[in-house]
Amino acid sequence: MNRRQTLAALAATTGGAVMSPSTLLAHSAPEVVKDPPPFTFALNMSTIRGQNLGFVKELEVASKAGFRSVEIWMNSFQEYLKTHTVADVRKLLGDLGIKVENAIGFAQWIVDDETTRTKGVEQLKQEMELLAQIGCKRTAAPPMGATQQPGLDLRKAAERYRTILELGDKTGVVPQLELWGGSKNLNKLSEVMFIAVESGHPSARVLLDIYHLYKGGSSPASLPLVGKPGIEVFHLNDYPANPPRETIVDADRVYPGDGIGPVRDTLKQLKTPGKTIVLSLELFNKTYYAQDALLVAKTGLEKMKKVAEGI
Repeated sequence: MNRRQTLAALAATTGGAVMSPSTLLAHSAPEVVKDPPPFTFALNMSTIRGQNLGFVKELEVASKAGFRSVEIWMNSFQEYLKTHTVADVRKLLGDLGIKVENAIGFAQWIVDDETTRTKGVEQLKQEMELLAQIGCKRTAAPPMGATQQPGLDLRKAAERYRTILELGDKTGVVPQLELWGGSKNLNKLSEVMFIAVESGHPSARVLLDIYHLYKGGSSPASLPLVGKPGIEVFHLNDYPANPPRETIVDADRVYPGDGIGPVRDTLKQLKTPGKTIVLSLELFNKTYYAQDALLVAKTGLEKMKKVAEGI
């Protein structure tokens, strides 16, 4: 290469560098990856169930209030399907911009009576198959049918939970083992965690609740022991000072932040870097049932955002 060719090559190289600063920057600056938001907000239809709106109007209220996620109730969903198709439901959800995060059902999958349990497992299977068709990947699995008599064998309960988790493998819908604070069984975090761990299934998940943790006497300080994958949906609410824990019932729950519960401390315990947890507003308050459903939903979302702000 002669002198003239050498100068031309240097000029071309220098010019390229000057003309493409963005290229150099892209190679020199590391890409910033942001963590997903710690929480997303959902409406459990229990909160406006007392207004008797029906499946479609419940979803419309949730969407108008600003929710993009919901928990539906299986009986309302199935009632709608008596006169409509699953395709109608998918279109409705799409038009409203709503995602079904979880479903609330009451199949008796955990009970000792084999005939009842077999029917319960089959019921749950049918429900999970329906939910899969609308893109819902979770369903609640409470201790329905085993709430009155204490002494349920937790090892047998773990075997039964594994059975429905294996249904989840087939349907793509994971049953979330739900803690019920007022039940005689599965009323403590330690019990649902034992069953989840003892099931030996990687998809085991627990469904917890501010009110139910309080009612059953479990401390939110134990929540970090659940582990990163163990909680995907968490029911958000609050409770008043009266009535006391021994006599408080579901209908006494109030908006998050309106009671005495350790709501913000609990959310701090729940927060998991790199993961978004669905906070779902679950209330059964008769005072709210007497109000306009849209007002209740909007108020609930505002209060959820307020208690979660800055966490």
